[in-house]
Amino acid sequence: MNSSSGGLPGHPALPEEFRLLCMLHNIGATTMEKSMSIEEIVRWTELNTEMLRNHLQKLGELGYVKSVETSGIEKYHVTPVGITKVMTLYS
Repeated sequence: MNSSSGGLPGHPALPEEFRLLCMLHNIGATTMEKSMSIEEIVRWTELNTEMLRNHLQKLGELGYVKSVETSGIEKYHVTPVGITKVMTLYS
């Protein structure tokens, strides 16, 4: 998921953190049970870890992503507010 990849239809200049939000939604990281670790998300997005952490922090501050700790590993999933945001991006 590099900056040269296109945005959603009708949203070509979508900020990268919102593309990340859409990706998390599309691969099903939408509940605590389906939360993904940084390492798992890096494999899907090809973002570097620092950039990914920055995007997740911003999305968390907006209430779109939540982190949970499972067996000592921090994992992330899209919140109901984040799901609503993704749906508005597609409409």
